[in-house]
Amino acid sequence: MKLLTVNLGRPAPSEHTDAPGGTGIDKRPVNGPVAVCAPGPKGVGGSGLAGDAVVDRRHHGGDDQAVYAYAREDLDGWERQLGRVLPNGSFGENLTTWGIEITGARIGERWRVGPQLLLEVSCPRIPCRTFQGWLGEHGWLRRFTEAGVPGTYLRVIEAGEIRAGDAVTRVHRPAHEVTVGLMFRALTTRRELLPQLLDAGRALPQEAQRRVMKYLEQQGS
Repeated sequence: MKLLTVNLGRPAPSEHTDAPGGTGIDKRPVNGPVAVCAPGPKGVGGSGLAGDAVVDRRHHGGDDQAVYAYAREDLDGWERQLGRVLPNGSFGENLTTWGIEITGARIGERWRVGPQLLLEVSCPRIPCRTFQGWLGEHGWLRRFTEAGVPGTYLRVIEAGEIRAGDAVTRVHRPAHEVTVGLMFRALTTRRELLPQLLDAGRALPQEAQRRVMKYLEQQGS
């Protein structure tokens, strides 16, 4: 398992967001080492990668969304479906990986990237209109959601530098069955799965915990 590229984005204007400053979704591979650390709470902290832009901090960035990873194998699948080239970084991912089962990764699973960085799987990416506008594919939100291959956000547990080619090693896999794929379905198309997310315990982001609690309250009313 390895890191193919590290991708960073700069702010750019976009008609598909109302965030002042546009969007940082246009991420490109970079050479050399990139420092990664926990950025701070959502609304304040942006990306965990030095030099990477997260413009709309109302909905993106922060400790639970410090790093976004997407598998090259899944990008290849989208290339075949869409009939177009999707270079690394096309989905706005910071890390384009190879050989890592991302959809089946469990919430709270930990990856060592290179010799220093330790990341923890936190939650799937939920598509937004900026993503659809960036790709320019009709009905993209629906297609992406139906495919159920969302990639994953990660927390920074131990800061460090990374670069393209670094090995990625899974060093901890929780005993529960709450995967990125299951969490994505629960948060999008199958709300009845929400209570299962509680099995992830403390690794479940607070935003997701609130979604579960609200659902349980509605079911009890």
